[in-house]
Amino acid sequence: MKYSIVFTATLLAMALSACDRPTVVTPAVVTTVPVPGPTGATGATGATGDTGSKGSTGSTGYTGATGSTGSTGDTGATGATGKSGRTGDTVIIVPAPAK
Repeated sequence: MKYSIVFTATLLAMALSACDRPTVVTPAVVTTVPVPGPTGATGATGATGDTGSKGSTGSTGYTGATGSTGSTGDTGATGATGKSGRTGDTVIIVPAPAK
C-alpha cells in the first residue's frame, strides 16, 4: 500500500499536468504612421550658367558653271522668183512705227 499511494499520486500529478496547456500569447503588432513635419525654408537660388560660345560662319558656296553656247540657226530660204525670172527681186517695205 505504501507504493500504491505514491504511484497513484504520481499518476494523478501527470494526468493533471497533461491537461494544463499553456496559452500562446502573440505580441500585438504596433504600426507607426509617419506624420509630416512642417515645411522647411526655401533654398537659395543657384548661380546663372555661362553663355555658350558663338558658332562659326559657314563657307561661301562655289560659283556655278557657265552654260553652253546655243546652236547656230539654219540659213534662211532664198526669195521667190519674180515675173522677170530673176530670184530675189521682191522688195518689202515696212513702215516706221507711229509715235
